[in-house]
Amino acid sequence: MPNTRLTFKGSDRYSLGVEEELIAVHPDTLLPRGGTEELLDRAGIAPELVTGEVTDGVLELRTPVCDDAGEAIGVLGALRAELGEVTPLLGAGVHPLGAYGDVHLRGGERYELIDRSLRSLMRQTPHCGVHVHVGMPDGETAIRAANGMRGWIPLLQALGANSPYLYGRDSGLASARSVICNSLPRSGMPRALDGYADYVATVEELRALGEFPDDSYLWWDLRPHPRFGTLEIRVLDAQSSLEDLVALVSLVHCLAVHEASSPPRRLPGPEALRELSFRATRDGLDGQLLLNGTLRPVREVALHAVAIASAYAADLGCWEELMLVHRLLERGNGAGRQRANAADGGVELMLQRAVEETMAQEAVAIAG
Repeated sequence: MPNTRLTFKGSDRYSLGVEEELIAVHPDTLLPRGGTEELLDRAGIAPELVTGEVTDGVLELRTPVCDDAGEAIGVLGALRAELGEVTPLLGAGVHPLGAYGDVHLRGGERYELIDRSLRSLMRQTPHCGVHVHVGMPDGETAIRAANGMRGWIPLLQALGANSPYLYGRDSGLASARSVICNSLPRSGMPRALDGYADYVATVEELRALGEFPDDSYLWWDLRPHPRFGTLEIRVLDAQSSLEDLVALVSLVHCLAVHEASSPPRRLPGPEALRELSFRATRDGLDGQLLLNGTLRPVREVALHAVAIASAYAADLGCWEELMLVHRLLERGNGAGRQRANAADGGVELMLQRAVEETMAQEAVAIAG
């Protein structure tokens, strides 16, 4: 009997949806506060726009189906402001001062299965990302785009890195969250898939092993999302800056459409892609990635990506937002700013500025 859950819904355009996970923090200490249910009840926002996550105290903000990055980030900015009446929020891959093991998982069948199967792996520290959904017309196009986007994952990790501090110390990484995510099963860089049937067969093979009820338990860096009719790119750390977020989302949107619209291309092998992915999470903007077969600085690779993306930006309504990638490269990403702020006044000042940046509304005018 066919699994109707895996029937690819399809989208009539290259639409956009964004989910971001933010940490609710105590207004006095800025440490994680927990209490998801109470916060959701006090906020009174529709659950399709704000919901809880597996870790207590992490809130997921969701856009409806949007046409462009500006519209999506306008929605998220408004949701941040509305939630700000209830609690301060932190946009970062992990809370920089969160203690190891200070994790409370929420109840429910799904989360209890995750807890039983992952054990201590899910109890390290809350980790938060941004998930970008790009509408795809059919499953085959989604797989073609996914295969091509694998080549851009290291660059997106480097640009979006925003978790250099872990358990109160500099981890030496640009994205400690990425390392935590890669400790989970069914995570990291997926292999290239041989069409949508290959994806369905992979899911069914995993289901037969008994701890994998459905494809929502795939935590790859990117995956097709049949019920939404999208390709979901999951590799970005949560962002404090809305300006950074709109730049990154517009870049992802354009590159996904590029890969969906282009013939399949030859990428480095899976071992090389995983190596590049690690270097991106380690070094961030200071690293080197492959460009036309040669290792080049991340900033140079980013400019090449923007040049490719710019061919699609006008049609996707995100030209000005895409150009903000240049500003991200100039002022540094979230990881760089965390380190700079810690150098100015220690981790306490760094945390204060990260929360202030999360609650600021600097990108709303751009998005509106």
